[in-house]
Amino acid sequence: MEKILIYNSGGGLGDAIQLFPLIISLRNHFKKSKFYYLGAHENHFSGKLKEYNIKLETLDLGLKYFGFRWWHLFFTRQKFAKTTLGKFDLIIDLQTKFRNSLILKKIPHNSFYSRTFNGFFSSKKINSSNGNHIENLSLFFGEDVVELDFKVNNLNKNLLSEAKKLLPNSNYIGFSITQGNKYRKKSWSLYKFTSLANKILSKNKIPVFFIEKNNIELIEKIKNQVPSALFPELKSKLACPALITALSSRLEKAISIDNGIMHMMSLANIPMIVLFGPTNSDKFAPNNNFTTVLDSKKIHKTKDINSIEVDEVLSLI
Repeated sequence: MEKILIYNSGGGLGDAIQLFPLIISLRNHFKKSKFYYLGAHENHFSGKLKEYNIKLETLDLGLKYFGFRWWHLFFTRQKFAKTTLGKFDLIIDLQTKFRNSLILKKIPHNSFYSRTFNGFFSSKKINSSNGNHIENLSLFFGEDVVELDFKVNNLNKNLLSEAKKLLPNSNYIGFSITQGNKYRKKSWSLYKFTSLANKILSKNKIPVFFIEKNNIELIEKIKNQVPSALFPELKSKLACPALITALSSRLEKAISIDNGIMHMMSLANIPMIVLFGPTNSDKFAPNNNFTTVLDSKKIHKTKDINSIEVDEVLSLI
């Protein structure tokens, strides 16, 4: 295959980061293919995530929120003709909305992979009901695609050196406490986070908070309640998600709510405790052997994340 297009309808950084293993595995399997990326939202791979070096060509059709507007159905083929790309050997549809798949299929192609309506749009039917795209694509191709993970050592050396300079020792416990999506109450209370941080201090662990530099008020609140806490990003001129991953590789363990930083941390393959309330932990929790999930829906029968107690988290550290 010469040209492969990957379509992602998710809008958050976490949605894009979750695609890393799939993209890395496919690039390893089709070493001579050129990969293109079409996002329904901003292209994080050429923006905030570019330091991860997940190299994908951007397909920009000039259609904002691609697939989410019915009128795209009438303009997709016309817009694509202006790109002079000809035809894709394969389009990989990573979402399951009927409208989006219908519109996406207007892009010229030879083969089309999609799980929408149990594979209704796919050019080849596969006998699978799971959501693991690598396993499904192996069935689709009729040959095994080896699943590969992101390796933190593949980050640029300047990021790894900066992380070691900022966190030179050991016994660090990382904390990610801010949510990106403001419409769902995903945050554990600040009091519980600072209480947990002070308890781990008594066990000779050092709390490290990952919070954007411009969140000054929150940083000051934490400093007042946990004077020994570290904020490594404040001491660096670098600022990118890949730096969070590099810093996370210096941690003994991390605690996070469901957010983009959780996914940045997970790329370092360190032990993590992730707290879930209203969102789906089966869908969004990092998929590795190092993660322990505390889901209030499963352990307390409520979507209220604050039903999770400090000692429940502390017992896992």
